[in-house]
Amino acid sequence: MKKSILIVALVLFLINCAGPEPRKPVKVSSGSFFKESVERNKVLLAQEEQIIQNIIGKDTAHQYLNSPSGFWYYFESKNDTAIYLPQTDDQILFSYNLVTLDNDTIYTAEEIGPTSYVVDKEQLFSGLQNAVKLLKINEKATFLFPSLQAYGYHGDGDRISPRTPIKSTVELHTIIINQDSLNLKP
Repeated sequence: MKKSILIVALVLFLINCAGPEPRKPVKVSSGSFFKESVERNKVLLAQEEQIIQNIIGKDTAHQYLNSPSGFWYYFESKNDTAIYLPQTDDQILFSYNLVTLDNDTIYTAEEIGPTSYVVDKEQLFSGLQNAVKLLKINEKATFLFPSLQAYGYHGDGDRISPRTPIKSTVELHTIIINQDSLNLKP
């Protein structure tokens, strides 16, 4: 009898030492929320692009360019003697303002002040990060950014509401070229 109790206890001990079994998920998500979000973004972007195209169509005074990043711009002043565009790791000094597409001021260039920025190494909203790389020293351009290139679904937490397309006039004052940007070869 003692032997059988010992065997049963040993068997129970070995069964319990097998380790926990992983739990199965109660509900499997189909990814429908993600798909719906993508569709909402596509509709929003199409609406904003239509608004921007209407603005461009009515503005016969300027020649707009379409950036590969998904925004539009025109030059207010060009520097035909300069050839260098800011590259990653270059430090630049620029000024900019932010207005609505209806030209209501959000932030003036004076409020923001001159901005020192190391290209691609610091936080700016994505449209502005790409916009400054299109300007040579002493050039000034106005950019039209869809909300996804601006402050997106969150806004800036202050004056820019969520999902707000914006316009910005940017002037590049100085470029301090990083030596690696010159691709010097020994």
